Amino acid sequence: MQKKVTIIGAGAVGSTTAFALLARNAASEVVLIDINTEKSLGEALDIKQATPFLDNCSIYAGSYRDAVDSDVVILTSGVGRKPGQSRLELVQTNVQIIRSIAQEIVKYAPDALYLLVANPVDILTYAFLKYTGLPKNQVFGTGTVLDTIRLRTRLAEIYNVNKQQVHANVLGEHGDTSFVAWSTATIAGVPLDEYRDSIAVSYGLNTEYERDDVETYVRKSGGKIIARKGCTVYGIGMSATHIVKVLSGSAETALTVSSLHDGEYGIRDVCLSSLSLLDSRGIKSIITQKLADDELKKLHASAEALKAVIRDAKI
Repeated sequence: MQKKVTIIGAGAVGSTTAFALLARNAASEVVLIDINTEKSLGEALDIKQATPFLDNCSIYAGSYRDAVDSDVVILTSGVGRKPGQSRLELVQTNVQIIRSIAQEIVKYAPDALYLLVANPVDILTYAFLKYTGLPKNQVFGTGTVLDTIRLRTRLAEIYNVNKQQVHANVLGEHGDTSFVAWSTATIAGVPLDEYRDSIAVSYGLNTEYERDDVETYVRKSGGKIIARKGCTVYGIGMSATHIVKVLSGSAETALTVSSLHDGEYGIRDVCLSSLSLLDSRGIKSIITQKLADDELKKLHASAEALKAVIRDAKI
């Protein structure tokens, strides 16, 4: 399926996402928009010179007007997180950036699906919804998709299994109040709590680990990468690309994107990650899977933490 994707923000994340979209055949046309036009022109030209090795596709730098007829708009614009800085500390500056973008982009792409990537992603997803008035199915954030991939990768390493056989999710805020829904985690369809006794021990695998250590690994991975190289790009770029591919597919897919909750789990008027069902029209539904009591409390605590930030930011 041919897909036009506009990316607002040609920084490290935006340009990496642009390349990943074309390399994975998730888009046939990509428009790069940035306030620094020289930067977007340079990135577009650099990527364009790789396209002879890819399927038929095009990429170019443009303005908001060039977003007309976009199927998906990805927003990566914002001030990056500095070493030691939490995602939520970024909120005020990046909310203002999103507000200025919202006032322009929807004029030219009112029917597009909007994917928020910039942090704090849950807050910015909520802000974009409020500033544009778009239907909630059209606007969502990358949420804990990257956190979930980090979790599945770590569990696959621990259990020495194919990553695709691990089904476990990180829910809540993409940040410090996120948590692993251990009660729903499975490997090859076997509940995680049962996997070691039913399979792993018979092969002599060492699967002793502390779940708190795994959650810390997932929650702190981004900060460690930023401290070492200044930014995270590949994981989030591929996560955004995967979401776009899902939006192009014929089958509905459940992902932990950040979406507006309107009574699901008793949570209202806040964007955060639980399992959402996506198709070509965006968010079709939020899946209210059965969570353990302590997990449900953590989901509510995450929602309240985000609501407090929204109140302080006066969105």
